Amino acid sequence: MSACPGPDAAACAPPAPRLRRREDADLAEMLDLWVASWRAAYPEIDFDARRDWLTQQIAALEAKGAATLCIFAEDGGPLAGFVVIDPETGWLDQICVGPAYQGDGYADALMAAARALSQGVIRLDVNADNMRAIRFYERRGFAEIGRGANTLSGRKTIMMEWRAAE
Repeated sequence: MSACPGPDAAACAPPAPRLRRREDADLAEMLDLWVASWRAAYPEIDFDARRDWLTQQIAALEAKGAATLCIFAEDGGPLAGFVVIDPETGWLDQICVGPAYQGDGYADALMAAARALSQGVIRLDVNADNMRAIRFYERRGFAEIGRGANTLSGRKTIMMEWRAAE
């Protein structure tokens, strides 16, 4: 039974998420979200110690032309996630949705935004033991194109690629 019966039930719907380019003021909240998300996936790794790395990584990628897009649960609301993609190369370096927002469509909205910015190809690395992420990418048309290792952790990785339909 709906909590908002009657003809104006649409007024009770949750606010639409808002997507925009990253602003400097977003960085602290992005770092918190990134740490929480990775901590949920790999609790044995100290991701707090990697905050400086992520800050430098995003700055370096943006200096080379990458776009960082943030998605908010609502206008003026909390950050739900972000994506960092280089529109020229299609390299998706980061896609992150906070644990409280996973399964609510934010990752799909971020992926759609990344696809809209790309030149019809997106490539990324995913940890080979992160089955949840691998399944996420496979359901969205990504396929394995290679293998490697994470430069920070040494974990085995899978390179995946998505191509727009011709």
